[in-house]
Amino acid sequence: MDEITQVWDDLQSSVGVWEAVIVVGFSLVFSVTAYLMYQFFYGSRYIGAGVQRTFILGGPAITALFLAIKTSVPLGLGMLGALAFVRFRTPVKDPAEIGFLLLLVASSIGTATGNFLLTGLIFAVVFVCLLIQWMTRNRMTFFSRGHFMLSVEQSAYSNLGEQLGTFLKERLPGLRMETMSVLEDRVSLQYQYRREKDFDWAAFTSELNQIAHPAKLEIFVG
Repeated sequence: MDEITQVWDDLQSSVGVWEAVIVVGFSLVFSVTAYLMYQFFYGSRYIGAGVQRTFILGGPAITALFLAIKTSVPLGLGMLGALAFVRFRTPVKDPAEIGFLLLLVASSIGTATGNFLLTGLIFAVVFVCLLIQWMTRNRMTFFSRGHFMLSVEQSAYSNLGEQLGTFLKERLPGLRMETMSVLEDRVSLQYQYRREKDFDWAAFTSELNQIAHPAKLEIFVG
């Protein structure tokens, strides 16, 4: 009980109420900004796991965590030890999600340490870079590129992998594999392909399911 009281006294003496409100408030603003940026640049073609929905809660939570760690070294070591057992099993399906998660963590640490100007500068630079990429994405290539993701059971993929790969190369022009991941006995494959007008996706998915039968496929198109 005395240790808990001591920790509470340390928190009270190291982090003032108004300081905590300001820091968490700035963290919330940056988190909302990260969420809106993701929605603006990737929302229309997103095929990810939806991690952007955690931004608004995750940013202030990470900031509060670093504020607490900053006040006491023993408390920080204990919290880090407890968090070491936390595991997230949601696969990252869109590479852009990794970048935005790093941006969220960086902004949370920046606000927790009082580096508001540096954090704002990071957001400004990232926004400008993404805006340039968005404005030139179709001008730097002769064809518009799309994203295709396929998820299948690992046991079935060992027998169907070559057949599925051959079918996809025949039906999707300019096919190129981007990532491959294995999680909870499922293999997830993400590709880029060259979009074609009036492509018959209904017939494509029907043939793909017939090839994979009796295995069940999860298909994402963007």
